[in-house]
Amino acid sequence: METDRQAIRRREQRENLCASAVRALTGDAALDYRNGRLCRDLRPLPLNAPHLRRNTVANRVANSLDSLRGVADGAALRLMRSDATLHSQLCPADPLARLVFELLEQLRCESLTPPGMPGLVSNLRQQFEAWSLGFYRSGQAENHIGNLLYTVAQISWSRLSGWPVLEETEGLIEHTRAGIAPSLGVSLAGLRRHRAEQSVFAIHALEMARLVSEMIRDAREQHTLDDSSDKTDDEATRTALSLWFDFDDNENADKDESVAATVTGAGRVAGASGDGYRIFTKRYDQEIHPGALVRKALLAEYRERLDERIATQGINVPRLAHALRIALAIPQRDGWSFGEEHGRIDGRRLAQLVSSPAERRLFLLERDTLLADCAVSFLIDCSGSMRAHIEAVAVMVDTLVRALDQAGVGTEVLGFTTGAWNGGRARLDWLAGGRPTHPGRLCELSHMVFKDASTNWRRARGDIAALFKADLFREGVDGEAIDWACTRLLARAERRQIVIVISDGSPMEGATVLANNASYLDNHLREVIARHESARDVEVLGLGVGLDLSPYYRHCLAMDLSVPPTMAMFGELVRWIGGRRHAADFK
Repeated sequence: METDRQAIRRREQRENLCASAVRALTGDAALDYRNGRLCRDLRPLPLNAPHLRRNTVANRVANSLDSLRGVADGAALRLMRSDATLHSQLCPADPLARLVFELLEQLRCESLTPPGMPGLVSNLRQQFEAWSLGFYRSGQAENHIGNLLYTVAQISWSRLSGWPVLEETEGLIEHTRAGIAPSLGVSLAGLRRHRAEQSVFAIHALEMARLVSEMIRDAREQHTLDDSSDKTDDEATRTALSLWFDFDDNENADKDESVAATVTGAGRVAGASGDGYRIFTKRYDQEIHPGALVRKALLAEYRERLDERIATQGINVPRLAHALRIALAIPQRDGWSFGEEHGRIDGRRLAQLVSSPAERRLFLLERDTLLADCAVSFLIDCSGSMRAHIEAVAVMVDTLVRALDQAGVGTEVLGFTTGAWNGGRARLDWLAGGRPTHPGRLCELSHMVFKDASTNWRRARGDIAALFKADLFREGVDGEAIDWACTRLLARAERRQIVIVISDGSPMEGATVLANNASYLDNHLREVIARHESARDVEVLGLGVGLDLSPYYRHCLAMDLSVPPTMAMFGELVRWIGGRRHAADFK
């Protein structure tokens, strides 16, 4: 039986493959998938055509991978073939007309497939037919309005793509098709003829959308949905049509319910201020080394406690180091291998060919070696709620740092908290200044260095144990902490740089939230992550402690640290960090 975690991993792999295909088709490197939605810089792109909405029952009829491939290809063609600005200008305000107009524009784009891509054409056809079959079997096409819209979708798709309507439902739509053909015939012919010209195509699409919306209103007058009331508004019709033809630009993707997801919001303060994220004062911000703040005797006790906990887990650190080296390594040219039986001819051995005609070792090969040219920074959320998990987090981080050190990978162990609760001296300055509106971040930041990249694990092992210092844990401003950790890594020379944020929830700092907006820090965190993903300078990964951090991080993993860590758990971490399946020996 496939576990929930394996199912999540399989879904992520499918989404990554489809995202790669979309980026290759469109040439847009900012596109990616998050929770089943195509996003640009973490912002979901609307897919208002009904057959691309993967959260509908109709689309769940199809195989999940086939459905995702069809949706991804349809989205890519929409980005390639449709001018979004022009479409927005032409889109009718009437909801019913817009419903049809959105569908027709998507079908137009899908009919303009690049030459030499039969697989893409097949994916699009399978997706539309799977949706059509699901719609038919759901019973939505049995009422008059549902049948009318389904017929319009079928004949429009057939006319634009050249494929026949779904054979199984041909009898269902025949009567409706015969009734609407005289009214829509001219528009349908124009759609096919001008499908390569969006502005001209829109003229026929708008006319067809107007005619269909009028047919729906006429049908509603004859087939009232509710005899006890006179519903004349378009919203009632959209509700009656349920999931199939509804559209919502802010639609949320289905979320996996096996792990709780972080709840986020959308604040208005950043937009109201006009300046985005603000900082009221940096006067009291500090960067500290917690190991220097703990008495040596107490620090030794912390380290002994951590060592005892690690010893009970029985983790094979050399095996873990080997897997990390393979997962993070990049092939590097390391000279030549001479005396080979194949490869490039070695000119210095041609004389040997004359003297020994049977000699075959006359070639040379380029020699590659795996070099882990990488730096990894563990950024630990030291807010108050993390205190309950810090022992398990310390065990995991210390083990990974030790293994990465053996693998030749530079590491940092960092933390972030605040210097005081509820803003501290920064808030007092704000109060003394008359409480100006929208002050922005209103607290004393405390960024902590438990281990820097120039110090190996053996020398830093005592300072790492300072994670047990209880009075470090207050509140957290995640966005600025990530920027700080990334800046430290960017000062180094490694080709690949990774920041792993270990957290159990959303950013929270009481004074900032009260003076601005409950989502102020959330919005900044998303903006910081999107900026680094767009710049492709540092990989920012989110490791959730019993919580799904996908509302913030595109690459995230939720770990249950209430159970002792195993080699299998570390193997999953290796695959996630490395981004490749090179840790199969951990099963």
